[in-house]
Amino acid sequence: MDITRRNFLLKTASVSGLAAVLAANEGLWKPLLAASPETEASSNQAASQNTTRNGDMLYRNLGSTKEQVSVLGVGGHHIGRQKDEQESIKIIHSAIDRGINFMDNSWDYHNGGSEIRMGKALQDGYRQKVFLMTKIDGRTKESAAQQIDESLKRLQTDHVDLMQFHEVIRMEDPDRIFAPGGAMEAMQEAQKAGKVRYIGFTGHKDPLVHLRMLQVAAENKFRFDTVQMPLNVMDAHFRSFGNQVLPTLVKEQIGVLGMKSMGDQIILKSNTVTPIECLHYAMNLPTSTVITGIDSMKILDQAINAVRTFKPMSEEQVSDLLARTATAAAKGQYELFKTSNRFDSTAKNPKWLG
Repeated sequence: MDITRRNFLLKTASVSGLAAVLAANEGLWKPLLAASPETEASSNQAASQNTTRNGDMLYRNLGSTKEQVSVLGVGGHHIGRQKDEQESIKIIHSAIDRGINFMDNSWDYHNGGSEIRMGKALQDGYRQKVFLMTKIDGRTKESAAQQIDESLKRLQTDHVDLMQFHEVIRMEDPDRIFAPGGAMEAMQEAQKAGKVRYIGFTGHKDPLVHLRMLQVAAENKFRFDTVQMPLNVMDAHFRSFGNQVLPTLVKEQIGVLGMKSMGDQIILKSNTVTPIECLHYAMNLPTSTVITGIDSMKILDQAINAVRTFKPMSEEQVSDLLARTATAAAKGQYELFKTSNRFDSTAKNPKWLG
């Protein structure tokens, strides 16, 4: 990035940390950027090595696995919000028919309601068309094993493609999961039994917790297949998963699952960005898929339109988004999942941890 332009952005945004944010992310954006007419061809060629288009949908490699997943995934919590479950099923079917193959869910969403609805939607051949992921909260072997089996029953399948440890948001969570008699023992037994293909973890609180989870895994000679975390236009400025965790995942070829691109619509209340810009920014990072909440056919149309219109963003476009959001993002007031317990379901229901 040109030093003069970087200084100009600093002055116009009036945020002293913006240059550091831009510099930290620049290396990650380069493979996906069409930065200038001179480098556009080479940049797009680099991006195409990991991205293929089929109709309106884009597909990317899931880390070092041989799986190809849609660049957008259907968020499991939102498809449990409809009053009529038939509306949920309609949304899921339409998403799959339009090319989205990544399905997100969790054992605890709507007390199992989201999994039940998705299980019904994936009948009649739809299960074979998707990469199915769900999550468990259990930290003990016993609680984790019970939740794994309950999820499979609700989803009406004998296996999921990816199972993740949900809400790794406390510094002690990694220790509990990897302890003797911990949840990892149940997860690996489920994998050996064919109930789980790949293993990952998710969290939204602080990048330091993610880094500790990766460290404890390495100490136990275990490598996660995927990691899920918030990646959005605000994250770059405050306790940033993109700055602190993403480089490690890219280096180790671990599948990156982006979430909270709009922070459950809260980021949009800042009046600094549009929904399409939020999705484009997250898709422009080296994400395998960006899981987004789709609670209506209108929002599904918006998500499909975001993919259809997506092109690798230029440095100027990225810089503009970061400059626009810098002030609003500085204290995390639009990322409440980081700064409050509003999104911490296991904090409100500690018994789920076991």
